[in-house]
Amino acid sequence: QLELVESGGGLVEPGQSLRLSCTASRTILNYYSIVWFRQAPGKEREGISCISSTGGRTTYTDSVKGRFTITRDNANNMVYLQMNNLKPEDTAIYYCAARATGFGDSCIYYSMDYWGKGTLVTVSS
Repeated sequence: QLELVESGGGLVEPGQSLRLSCTASRTILNYYSIVWFRQAPGKEREGISCISSTGGRTTYTDSVKGRFTITRDNANNMVYLQMNNLKPEDTAIYYCAARATGFGDSCIYYSMDYWGKGTLVTVSS
């Protein structure tokens, strides 16, 4: 079993930044790829960024490309999502999820094995 806990959400104004953290209960290095999803009010959940189990590959959906950066701190079993230049349309509950992809650079946005409970990000003036 792997537990994931998100933190770092909050209320910010447009143009500001936030850094979300995803803390895993045990090592995720070289075994789990991590995906950040978000779900806005009244919308379906969407995958927005992924980092492979080795950290060698990152992917982003077009709406966040150039503004968000995903990184991982393997020593502390954490994955971060740095969000810059936030927009009102970024308002959502943000979830991190893990998929057992093994060693490599796979980024898969479906059939996730474990989910966190989410953290709320609100972007409003």
